[in-house]
Amino acid sequence: MANPSLTAKSRKTLGRKVKKLRREGLLPANLYGKKIKSQALELPAAEFLKVYEQEGETGLIDLKINSQTRPVLVHNLQIHPVTDEPLHVDFRQVSLTEKTTADVPIEIRGDAPAVEQKKGILIQLLNEVEVEALPQDLPDEILVDVSKLGEVGQAITVADLVYDKNKVKVLADPGETVVKINPLEEEEVVTPPAEEKAAEGEAPEGEEAPEGEVKKPPEEAGAAPVKEGRRPEPFGSEPQGRRPTEGKAPEGKSEVKEVEKKEKGK
Repeated sequence: MANPSLTAKSRKTLGRKVKKLRREGLLPANLYGKKIKSQALELPAAEFLKVYEQEGETGLIDLKINSQTRPVLVHNLQIHPVTDEPLHVDFRQVSLTEKTTADVPIEIRGDAPAVEQKKGILIQLLNEVEVEALPQDLPDEILVDVSKLGEVGQAITVADLVYDKNKVKVLADPGETVVKINPLEEEEVVTPPAEEKAAEGEAPEGEEAPEGEVKKPPEEAGAAPVKEGRRPEPFGSEPQGRRPTEGKAPEGKSEVKEVEKKEKGK
C-alpha cells in the first residue's frame, strides 16, 4: 500500500511574518533529520490535516519538495489552544533501513466486568508508549483488552501489551501499569462541628437572655467604666465639687479689694 503524500515548497517568510501565511491557508513547517540540512517549508494546511487525521505521528508520509520525495514522520505539531488550528509542524526525515523511535497511542477495547457490576472504576494510567521499529513497521496504536478485569485491584501492565514483538520493541518499563481497577469512592459524610451545638442551659450568642436576667452591654475596649451617680464632665468646664464656699471670695479677688481700699484712703 502506497504511503500518503504531501507537497511542500521552500519558505522564505520567517519569524512573526508567518501569520500572513496562516491567513492565506498555508502551514509553516520545518524538515530535519540525520545527515540533512534543516529546511523551512510551507504547505496547504487543509491537505496536511487530512493526512494527519489518517496517519497521526507514526504513519509514514511521502513529502514532495520540488523534484524530490522524502520519507518523513510528523513530529512536534503545534496547535492553537482556542481554535485547535495547526500553527506549525516539524517533519522528521527517516531512513527506511534504520530503526527509529516514536510514541504510539494506547487504545482501550472492551468493557471491564468490575465496572459493569459496579465493583470499581477503570483508571488508565498510560496513554502512550515509546517503541522502536523500522519506520514502515511502526504501529498506529496498541490495543488493550479490559474485558477480563473483573475484580478491584486487577491491572494490565506494559508486559501484558499485545503487539508484533518480532518487528516492534517497547522501550517502557515492563512493570509499569497501563490500566487498573480502583475501588469505588465512598461518599464522605460531613459531621457538623461540635461548636455549632449550643451548650445546655447557655443562650447562644445574639439571643436574648432568659427571663429575669438583665443582659448588660459590653464595655468599650480600653474605656474605664462610668461610676453610677456621676456623669463625665464636658471638656473645658470647671470640675464639679470645686465651687468657692459661700462667704469666701475666690482666689485672686481678695487682692483686688485691698487695692481699692488703699486708693480710697488716699
